[in-house]
Amino acid sequence: MELPETLLNVIDQLSKIPGVGDKTATRQTLILAKWSTEDLNSFGDAMKNLANLKACIDCGMYSDNDQCEICSDSERKKDQSICVVENVTDCLAIERSGNYSGLYHILGGVLNPLMGVGPEELKIDSFIKRVRSLDVSNVILAVNPSVEGDATCSYIKQVLPDNIEVDRIGFGIPMGGSLEYLDTMTIAKALENKKKM
Repeated sequence: MELPETLLNVIDQLSKIPGVGDKTATRQTLILAKWSTEDLNSFGDAMKNLANLKACIDCGMYSDNDQCEICSDSERKKDQSICVVENVTDCLAIERSGNYSGLYHILGGVLNPLMGVGPEELKIDSFIKRVRSLDVSNVILAVNPSVEGDATCSYIKQVLPDNIEVDRIGFGIPMGGSLEYLDTMTIAKALENKKKM
């Protein structure tokens, strides 16, 4: 049975989202078809407004204005620290923890010369200028542990001024984890990040 063109167009658009296949897109489209006209118009307006979304001129976080809420918060600037992350989702995860009150810098990836991602693509020069202009005393590198992530952290540490304290977040055993089920890399990182009691 062939579905109407209207439904097929929505299914096609939804299946462009990573992780959404044809079955999920079809199921969600059929759910949307049951919505009221008012709800569908609100949903459509919300989708259209994504075209107006900006990236913060300072950190790269999504924003409705030129500067995001975090970068425009004077209290956060007083902390004199910047947490460097790969992606917006990493920034959101740290914010949800409620344990950090400084600024962020979103790289948008990690150094990967084979894929053509160098310091220019990650705008590391503008990050260094920002560190200097804000009189930052501490940079926290919250980049995921991988060969590329480690290389990115090493590069950033090299190009930062010597008077800035650079920390890397700890990696290792998750809360409630059991050693016998962990991979060797996780155990190695946990041993690397051990601390005195």
